[in-house]
Amino acid sequence: MSETLALSARGIFKSFGSVRALQGVDLDVGRGEIVGLIGDNGAGKSTLIKILSGFEVPDAGTIAVNGQIRVMRSPKEARALGIETVYQEQALADDVTVARNLFMGKELHRRLAFLKVLDDKAMRVESKKMLDELRLRVDVDQEARFCSGGERQGIAISRAIYFNARVVILDEPTNALGVVAVDRVLGLVAGLKERGISCIFISHNIQHVVDICDRIVMFVHGSKVLDTARSETSADQLIAMLNARSGATISAPGEPGAPDRHPGPE
Repeated sequence: MSETLALSARGIFKSFGSVRALQGVDLDVGRGEIVGLIGDNGAGKSTLIKILSGFEVPDAGTIAVNGQIRVMRSPKEARALGIETVYQEQALADDVTVARNLFMGKELHRRLAFLKVLDDKAMRVESKKMLDELRLRVDVDQEARFCSGGERQGIAISRAIYFNARVVILDEPTNALGVVAVDRVLGLVAGLKERGISCIFISHNIQHVVDICDRIVMFVHGSKVLDTARSETSADQLIAMLNARSGATISAPGEPGAPDRHPGPE
């Protein structure tokens, strides 16, 4: 197994009853590489991501993290190996502060006599540091409900960086965001690469994929049909191939018929 790979999936099969969601797919992600994963709904992208995140176990195949074969039976096990997933409907707790969200499940504590209590001061200080480092101007004391879509994605990415993620999986991170927020999120993704953190970038917006990714992988009906360097293709070529292979009608962003939102789960 190549030492340059942060993550490698080989021969992954997964069925749900009579439906074959994945049919022996491979996916390699180099260290510090941004890999775009594209395909129509039902292509198998979400199933693979759930497997890499520990939510599902494959029927067959292997997953290696930093060259070592691993079996991940839960999201906790995946996170322990440095794999963090940020979903498009990023589940921030709206009624608690940004700082509390950043440390959700990994809260800092301090001793008060014989009691162990939450250390809100330390979490606020650390939260401000991590957001400042990424140049995110978000008040750590405000409730998450007041954050914009781009800020919510930034908070989730900041959390992944702070807790030493090696691979960050982003599921439709630019979906339904405005132009300014999209630029900010794409900038944060580029920042992951600069830190040597690998990224799997899933999106229906082909232009965003071409703009940010080093390599692009296409799934159709549970099989991998394309794996190419960004320099070897274009948004128009990818859209044409998706239309031809998946039977869908996909338009370039901004054209009539182009989807504004993710059409639904796979």
